[in-house]
Amino acid sequence: MKCSGCGKRPAEIAEYREAAMALGTTPNDYVRTEEGTYNSANEHFLCTECYIAAGMPSALGGWVTP
Repeated sequence: MKCSGCGKRPAEIAEYREAAMALGTTPNDYVRTEEGTYNSANEHFLCTECYIAAGMPSALGGWVTP
């Protein structure tokens, strides 16, 4: 599981570590359940920084990282 923009794993991103700790879960599980860009087919997502850099893509029904 990694950000398809920067290549970081959820545990390497402070935002996900902090949110996961607040919910009593792991950074990976947090991304699986809460990250709207998460693609379960390839386990890629875009972290907030990379999502913004990508132009904040959207689509009807939601947008997931290719």
